[in-house]
Amino acid sequence: MAIHILPDALVDQIAAGEVVERPASLVKELIENSLDAGARHIEIDIERGGAGLVRVLDDGVGIPATELPLAVQRHATSKIASLADLAAIRSLGFRGEALPSIGSVARLRIASRAVLDGLGLAEAAAELRVEGGELGAVSPSAQPRGTLIEVRDLFYNVPARRKFLRAESTELGHIIRLVERYALARFDVAFRLRSQGKVLIDAPRVDSDPARRARLALIMGEDFAATAIPFERQSGTVRLSGWLGQPEAARATSDLQFAYVNGRAVRDRLLANAVRLGYRDVLYHGRQPAYVVYLELDPEWVDVNAHPQKLEVRFRDSRQIHDFVMRSVHQGLGVVAGVAPATARADALVTHASVQNPASASAFSSAAPLESPPLSLSLPADASLSMAGLAPFAPGSGLQVNEPAPGTEMLGTAIAQLHGIYILAQSAAGLVLVDAHAAHERVLYERLKASMDGASVAAQTLLEPELVEVTPRGSALFAEHALEFCRVGFEIDEFAPGKLAVRAVPALLSGVDAASLIRDVLADLAAEQGAHHLDGVANALLGNIACRSAIKANRRLTLPEMNALLRDMERTLRAGQCNHGRPTWTLLSMAQLDQLFLRGR
Repeated sequence: MAIHILPDALVDQIAAGEVVERPASLVKELIENSLDAGARHIEIDIERGGAGLVRVLDDGVGIPATELPLAVQRHATSKIASLADLAAIRSLGFRGEALPSIGSVARLRIASRAVLDGLGLAEAAAELRVEGGELGAVSPSAQPRGTLIEVRDLFYNVPARRKFLRAESTELGHIIRLVERYALARFDVAFRLRSQGKVLIDAPRVDSDPARRARLALIMGEDFAATAIPFERQSGTVRLSGWLGQPEAARATSDLQFAYVNGRAVRDRLLANAVRLGYRDVLYHGRQPAYVVYLELDPEWVDVNAHPQKLEVRFRDSRQIHDFVMRSVHQGLGVVAGVAPATARADALVTHASVQNPASASAFSSAAPLESPPLSLSLPADASLSMAGLAPFAPGSGLQVNEPAPGTEMLGTAIAQLHGIYILAQSAAGLVLVDAHAAHERVLYERLKASMDGASVAAQTLLEPELVEVTPRGSALFAEHALEFCRVGFEIDEFAPGKLAVRAVPALLSGVDAASLIRDVLADLAAEQGAHHLDGVANALLGNIACRSAIKANRRLTLPEMNALLRDMERTLRAGQCNHGRPTWTLLSMAQLDQLFLRGR
């Protein structure tokens, strides 16, 4: 084929592949345009997960009627004019590709009434329609101040792209997550998100600290808003602020991690790693902290044009920024919360170290090493005094405490617990090591699955319904999976927007904190959204419930409780692995032990 110039329509559709990946992508572009236009109220309406309709209405400065045709031309923008502007981006959008890209793969309508420089509000509004890249004529409209953009039938003319869209609920979940990010980025702007006419997010403008906490609770949950640690650190022109979740409230997923650079929501690996290292001395291995952090610095020191969707940024001196963020988080946790990790004491000496010029700033002092905790064993029968103060298993633990018949079981007889994590048992074959959490998780999963597969699931009705605060995304996920919750023994209904009423729980889980369990399960489902077919959702839900309900690390067990778990494992044929594929137990044979200690038999 000979070299030729591509037609403009095809060029626009190719460009749309970078800008409009899914409905949430175009919502992102439209919200950013609204914010750049100075909007203080933004309303988003969604139909069919955004594939049918995305409508964004704002009260910004608008687009003059004479500039509407230019607004849908490629690389047309009012936000930069020179290379110097590009080197210090202060707006969210700047490429001028969003509207033409959207118009090339959807039916686009723009209606706007502009604020004219020195002349006040334009006498009338105007609108323009674009369908598959074809521009219509500018015509009068009834739009008030600001801009209304409607995008209908996304990818109607690119069926190959449309078939890659996920289920409507999945696409809607991405949009909810996106609007949540902007709601946490701009407290001075009101956001309202509706889907099929139902309000999912309603976040009024914030003008006081209690109102700010209310918005934080709307997105992050009541528990986070009530206990999060506010912090602020500044060094030269670099400033980090926000809220840090308590270490003990850490989660298995990263769904409550929000980071911003100069007001731009990012998913940047450097920042995420720096915050994680800031938590390293106070966080249990594998857990994810919850946080909202805002990094502010001179725009010339950060390149926001490093990613097609501007989700990642590039810092001129990434090492210094990484260290500053890590130490700021560490100090925020240690000084404000009173956690006082070992490195916080060293960091206190460099709180005010200068970063006037990140390229020439001196490195922060290295963190002090931590001492290893002492060995902790739960000793057997004669240590009655040390065992007396231990709480028994919760009623819903799923373990029946009984005395084993020593020496006759495959997994042997429990003799001790190591570091609150591992059970040590003696069998005829040698030493059995059991991961208590992983093993209990598998036992619970098999019991829940057997109950679900039976004629009916045994449920425990609560004396009083327990109200559970959930985020908008959590509410939407519950609505999607309500049937699965019912199948495994929960009785839950939507009491009010953002509130679920739990009336019954599976009998195996009676006594478990239902509110925390349901919020955690919804968070897990959000993280795994799209990973399961409908037939597998119930099993995934069971796995999440079992993991959340199983024995936690550092839970001191009595010998009868340990033996009860060993017996339950023996009755569960698949107890050799937990639901995540990790082994639940292993055996060190007498021959292996003899070899370790160079003994001959």
